[in-house]
Amino acid sequence: MSQPLFDLSGRIAIVTGAGTGLGRHFAGVLADAGATVALAARRVDKLEAAAADIRERGGEAHCIALDVTDNASVTAMFDRVCDEIGVPDVIINNAGISRDAMLHKLSEADWDAVLDTNLKGVHLVASEAARRLIAAGLPGSVVNVASVLGIGVSKALGPYMAAKAGVIQLTKSEALEWARYRIRVNAIAPGYVVTDLNRDFFHSDTGAAMIKRIPQRRVGEFDDLTGPLLLLASEAGAFMTGSTLVVDGGHLLQSL
Repeated sequence: MSQPLFDLSGRIAIVTGAGTGLGRHFAGVLADAGATVALAARRVDKLEAAAADIRERGGEAHCIALDVTDNASVTAMFDRVCDEIGVPDVIINNAGISRDAMLHKLSEADWDAVLDTNLKGVHLVASEAARRLIAAGLPGSVVNVASVLGIGVSKALGPYMAAKAGVIQLTKSEALEWARYRIRVNAIAPGYVVTDLNRDFFHSDTGAAMIKRIPQRRVGEFDDLTGPLLLLASEAGAFMTGSTLVVDGGHLLQSL
């Protein structure tokens, strides 16, 4: 009998930036679908709390410190996952940061921090995953987390937008190069999603005005990304590679 769509039983997943926000949600989604999940981020204390939630629901979760901007850290993380769990075949490249400033006021250090984390980090993690999968002769799925701001444009987010646009093009390049190895690479481009950090903003007059510009007249919730993530991670998306799924309530149909 073929494996049910969206089922990840027997799969080994890595989620970067898994301690908070979308990364924590993604880790839980993959575990609930049956995957063994390695949660990776700089702050292990945050990872432990996220892993505890997964274990309480009967899932298997492991916590590993990771700096996606440091190739040695990326290699060490994969070494540990491969040694302790197995070769990971689902990779969620979620780690990301932002620095809000107009470009002419942005420091070089802030530019480097955003590009190193949001673009270089995606490359380092995905490429190491591909090397491990190719060596093992295994197929896999890489999901890079981009953004509608990699497609549209807004003020004071220049390095973030440049990095996310780069992620979308990098996704296509990875997909083209690795398809022969049965490694699929796709991206998710979320619109504005409610988090603990921005919840108060969306209740403000400015936030309410932004919501009015979204055709669905709402911002996203974490669960709005659950289906798209599982589609790309599982065999439900077996014939998809190089795609970017926009999940934004129609926001890109209007001016950002």
